[in-house]
Amino acid sequence: MPNPTEITLHQQSKLLEIAFDDGSRYRLPYEFLRVYSPSAAVRGHGPSQAVLQVGKQDVNVIDVQPVGSYAIKLTFDDGHNTGLYSWDYLNELGKYQAALWNEYLSKLAEAGASRVPIIP
Repeated sequence: MPNPTEITLHQQSKLLEIAFDDGSRYRLPYEFLRVYSPSAAVRGHGPSQAVLQVGKQDVNVIDVQPVGSYAIKLTFDDGHNTGLYSWDYLNELGKYQAALWNEYLSKLAEAGASRVPIIP
């Protein structure tokens, strides 16, 4: 399992950049991290219980906290803060980012939903 050597939040471009000791480096959009949160509120307790995240296009990360030596906890400006992003999970998100993003966009289209936030 690779370990991170650098984690940087790029607030203007809304990206979390993470470098690992195996030489890999990923730039993960906040929206991507939010819709693929490892929390039970998003993933459920199995694939059939996953909750499609909609309207997260403009989400921001407002806080990052280390969790032991194995993960970080992200707090988003929509109030979501229950996912623990392990180094393994962040590495997996980085490796498969394009495929996961396309899968998410397909699910949105099937549901007739949008990335754009609904403003009341």
